[in-house]
Amino acid sequence: MSAPALRVDPLVWGHGPKEIEIFLEPTCPYSVRTFDKLDDLLAAAGEDRITLRLRIQSQPWHMFSGVITRCIFAAATLPEGKEAAKMVLAAVGAHREEFEFDHHATGPNRTATPDDIIRRIESYTGLELMAAFDHPELDKPIKLECRYARQNGIHVSPSFLIEGIFQPDMSSGDAVADWARRLS
Repeated sequence: MSAPALRVDPLVWGHGPKEIEIFLEPTCPYSVRTFDKLDDLLAAAGEDRITLRLRIQSQPWHMFSGVITRCIFAAATLPEGKEAAKMVLAAVGAHREEFEFDHHATGPNRTATPDDIIRRIESYTGLELMAAFDHPELDKPIKLECRYARQNGIHVSPSFLIEGIFQPDMSSGDAVADWARRLS
């Protein structure tokens, strides 16, 4: 008997015809600002009018980005699925300094290990991530996400695609109402 295939719940909210894809790096302050507006965007634009697809954009200058990205995908394999992944993003955003280096190079996190980072996320979310994190097939959806971003010319976060078209003039500093107008 073979093991069941790994299922990663897609990070998709809403079910409307207009699609927005938002690329976020979990510890980037601008991505955190964007993430904090997503529920308001869904409410303003209407879950029946838009589909919001969250893409995780790991960036190497955020030193624990790869570990945290894998935690997000690991969470999406749990029974809570995308809501567990959302909990990880919220916890990391709310406690950024515990998951980031000072000036991308120094500070107390230099002595942290990947296991320390996973345990921190587990303590903030109440999720058990270690076994899901260790799943060897978890590489596949992460690589697909990375390839998709590169194919669409996405290199930094946050970045926005509406109906598959890059929106260079959208940013984390925009008001939710402005985002919603673009989706109407």
